[in-house]
Amino acid sequence: MPDGWLPHVRRVSSPNADARPAGTDIDLIVLHAISLPPGEFGGPFIGQLFTNRLDRAAHPYFANLHELRVSAHFLLARDGGATQFVDIYQRAWHAGESSWAGRARCNDYSIGIELEGSDELPFTNRQYVALAGLIAELRARMPTIAPARIVGHCDVAPGRKSDPGPCFDWQRMARSLGA
Repeated sequence: MPDGWLPHVRRVSSPNADARPAGTDIDLIVLHAISLPPGEFGGPFIGQLFTNRLDRAAHPYFANLHELRVSAHFLLARDGGATQFVDIYQRAWHAGESSWAGRARCNDYSIGIELEGSDELPFTNRQYVALAGLIAELRARMPTIAPARIVGHCDVAPGRKSDPGPCFDWQRMARSLGA
């Protein structure tokens, strides 16, 4: 994976990425949840958001979103299908104003993984299986990512973000990683 793209994952390149600061070790994974529109799954809208092609007329909720410039490294759909939007060695724009363990700007040193979901609904078995496999693959390439450094958006932006939300099964994820 010299170029930072996983060969077995669907690739859709997002323009919402840039270079990480020189010498930065990638040592954090931030888990997110997203659905567009909220509570609806399976449409093209998340990919459109991450590639700046979201049609504001497609749904009233999108009126203010079309101007956002956001991305994540990966998206795991409800069926477990994975899409990669940003080379893992590049900085994706997923965490916003954030900090972990006293260190600001989590986008600089993290991998962002979005799960198609919401705070109100459980994630699917296929998503947990795909997430475990993806995290294992990332950790094999970046051993600085310890299980304790796999966190939620809610952990790096408390009070501002709630995802992946109360329905995310952290214990299941930890067991799948052998932690």
